[in-house]
Amino acid sequence: MNRHSPPDQYPDDHPVGRDADGSDLAVVVGRNLRRLRTRQGHSLERLARLSGVSRAMLGQIETGKSTPTIALLWKVAIALGVPFATLLTAEKHAGALVLRRDRAKVLASSEGRFTSRALFPFDDARQVEFYEVRIAPFHREDADAHAPGTRENLIVARGAVEILIGQQPPIDLAEGDALLFEADVPHGYRNFGSTEAVLYLVMTYVATIG
Repeated sequence: MNRHSPPDQYPDDHPVGRDADGSDLAVVVGRNLRRLRTRQGHSLERLARLSGVSRAMLGQIETGKSTPTIALLWKVAIALGVPFATLLTAEKHAGALVLRRDRAKVLASSEGRFTSRALFPFDDARQVEFYEVRIAPFHREDADAHAPGTRENLIVARGAVEILIGQQPPIDLAEGDALLFEADVPHGYRNFGSTEAVLYLVMTYVATIG
């Protein structure tokens, strides 16, 4: 999610994260990327031009040889016009579904200073995604603009944060405060406290894609 990182390699970011149920997210992401790319009729070269991620890196991701970061995956998702979660694990479930904390999919960036835990199953394409976000003390995380019409609705469960949206003045939020904003412009999250901040975030897309 860090828009200040170079487009092809993210040495300062952690990879997409871990899947506590033992599955290999790199392999899953690679399989999904290839399926989405070919479905849309893109060659690796064309997707590289659209996303700003090198052909070589895209090829390594598709074959599961490289574990991508959150920032890189956002670039690819935006280029493909699909929700971020579409690139991740897909399983169908019937009836009630319990998402155990110890089996959560945790995505990390900025050397673990910014993490998000998916609070929904990665099954088919969707319009709404729900995340638990944790931000280390005094850390700022910048995000690229999402697809046109994308909205973020968040509430601060613990700590105090500053939200930056495009050219607007920063918005300060204390524990219990909520915010709804258009996320199709560059935006950022800053924890200006000395303890970890915890937010819950709902991301809504204009249409179900992918």
